[in-house]
Amino acid sequence: MIVGTAGHIDHGKTTLVKALTGVDTDRLPEEKRRGISIALGYAFMDAGAGANEGGRIGFVDVPGHERLVHTMLSGATGIDHALLLVAADDGVMPQTREHLALLMLLGIARGTIALTKCDRVEAALRAQRREEVRALVAGTPLADAPVFEVAATTGEGVRELREHLIAEAKALPPRGVGGRGFRLAVDRVFSLAGVGTVCTGTAHAGEVAIGDELLLLPPAPGQSPRRGRVRSLHAQNEPAERARAGQRVAIGLAGLEKDEVERGQWLAAPEIAQWTDRIDARLRWSAEESRALRSGLPVHVHVGAEAVTGSVAVLGRFGTAQAAGPHPCPLPQAGEGVSLVAGAEAERSGGTSLAVAAEALQPGEEGLVQLVLHRPVGAWAGDRVVLRDAAATRALAGGVVLDPQAPARYRRTPQRLAELVALTADAPATRLAGLLAQAPMGVDLARFAAGQGVAIDARAALLAAADASTVVPGASTVVPGADGPEWALGATQTALWEGVALARLARYHEDQAEELGPDLARWRRLAAPRMAEPLWHALVRRMAAGGQVAISGSSAHLPAHGVQLSALDERLAQKVMPRLLAAGFEGAWARDLAKDAHEPEALVRTTLARLSQRGELFQVVKDLYYAPAAVQELARIARASAVGGDVTAGTFRDRSGLGRKRAIQVLEFFDKLGVLRRVGDAHRLRTDSRLFIDDHEGGGAILGHAAETA
Repeated sequence: MIVGTAGHIDHGKTTLVKALTGVDTDRLPEEKRRGISIALGYAFMDAGAGANEGGRIGFVDVPGHERLVHTMLSGATGIDHALLLVAADDGVMPQTREHLALLMLLGIARGTIALTKCDRVEAALRAQRREEVRALVAGTPLADAPVFEVAATTGEGVRELREHLIAEAKALPPRGVGGRGFRLAVDRVFSLAGVGTVCTGTAHAGEVAIGDELLLLPPAPGQSPRRGRVRSLHAQNEPAERARAGQRVAIGLAGLEKDEVERGQWLAAPEIAQWTDRIDARLRWSAEESRALRSGLPVHVHVGAEAVTGSVAVLGRFGTAQAAGPHPCPLPQAGEGVSLVAGAEAERSGGTSLAVAAEALQPGEEGLVQLVLHRPVGAWAGDRVVLRDAAATRALAGGVVLDPQAPARYRRTPQRLAELVALTADAPATRLAGLLAQAPMGVDLARFAAGQGVAIDARAALLAAADASTVVPGASTVVPGADGPEWALGATQTALWEGVALARLARYHEDQAEELGPDLARWRRLAAPRMAEPLWHALVRRMAAGGQVAISGSSAHLPAHGVQLSALDERLAQKVMPRLLAAGFEGAWARDLAKDAHEPEALVRTTLARLSQRGELFQVVKDLYYAPAAVQELARIARASAVGGDVTAGTFRDRSGLGRKRAIQVLEFFDKLGVLRRVGDAHRLRTDSRLFIDDHEGGGAILGHAAETA
């Protein structure tokens, strides 16, 4: 358990921690001289068998001076239990109130109150101070917290307080680390001889072991994150092979210099690495403020151990369902897999609260905001945030991160607000289920999982848990990937988009009856132009597997619709196909095929066009035809020719043995198919095309699958 001390300057925080642990947390000469804590101090106390986190309680002794509240917030990150101190001779002071407010804004609900310096006052004044303390914490989560009367210098009450904290540590539920990527908010960094760079902080999630690699986040502007290897570990001030969430951890790092690390940065597992300058959060505006919170307000944002300036954009407030208005697209309503109601607000209002667009939050009101930061920070869903005013003199609001990769556009639409309400759920799987029920264009699972801090090996289980909670498990559309599922489209949205896509295809057949059907890229532009390509391809495969559509070569069509070959076409096809197959990478011109077959050129052209429509051969340029096997092999050569993701005509020419002109023609054809994408003088490899080039399922032509990316 991590205990954070809080209270007014010179109310005995450091002295009491020393009496409890035997450790003096004032270590700096200036702290000794001035008699106050300036930097964060740490101490540890054995809690005995049965306590969590290795049987030790960690104390974070935070400064009490008003100008050092930022340091206090840095230390308060990750605190499990608050120890609020009030001196019996002074009573409740301004910083006592501010520290209590900050603890509440940080969501710290467990705590104990210590009435210190009791040896300096009479019993009557002690009783008066107890009443003052009770009045102070009334209406807060610490309203029922026990009050201990102590005198650290004489030892009065110290044993009882120690035993109480040990009991609290044993009762604290253990933090789960399974399925979460490790991350630690750095609040101190220094060098030790023989060890090198050491970073300390509270581990927020996951588990780390000696030998693991961690990334330093956020990186310097324009640079990739620096990487360090864990050389040594101390957890709860003891040497360890592994450290886990909820512990105070010191990490000795190889590969990082002290000057490269700053307080406020994060050390995180590579699989959850991210940084952001836009955060969507659920926020409560302080009831002590006299004015409403309006968009554009400049603030100091505290998240993790970092503080950064920025501004607030108010997105919505929690109101009634009737106020939400009609939804812009068909989406499931509350009760269909996930409630649209926002947690605590639902309990208070009987389950009718929804997020509705708003420009302001009134004092004491709770809503959704976007924090636009002046520089990137590390942040993950569930992290607490505190806002202070532009002068950093008072706390304004507190909340929790919902989406650490917030969009700059469409951030206040009813659709986006519904998604954010879904993200207010307690667990990542529940959030994902809610998001799948809301997001009409599906969910980028890799991005979502990183933002939630979910480890790669737990992402498939995350999706399975979310899917199991839906109305129709297994009805979602999923894009698989090497590191787990990459995209998902909810069951309701899958059915919706299947209907839209089939309707667009039927209309195409009506308008272009002479054609077999559109290629898949064109079909996507007609039906779902904003849908991510991998998700569209998965949806098409789902429809094809269900017999709703047929894929013939590069074209999609309804099963009942197709280009029929006449007896003449069948006869001519049998005559030209051997010559076409023998042509290999050079292809064959229509006039040459007609000449070799001793048939009229016009008839051969007509047959070749029909065969192309059926996907049985490909026209690379006008009148130049290739067999599918040759195009498939050229596509593989193009993919193997990529350097840094780009394919140049020269490299492709050398690898394929084609002349320069023909190599350029083939690359431009691949641009049209979607295997490549033209960028300047290069042809960029489409990262999703391999799925379809290598897909042999369903008996369709391989290049038909390649054409899906056109």
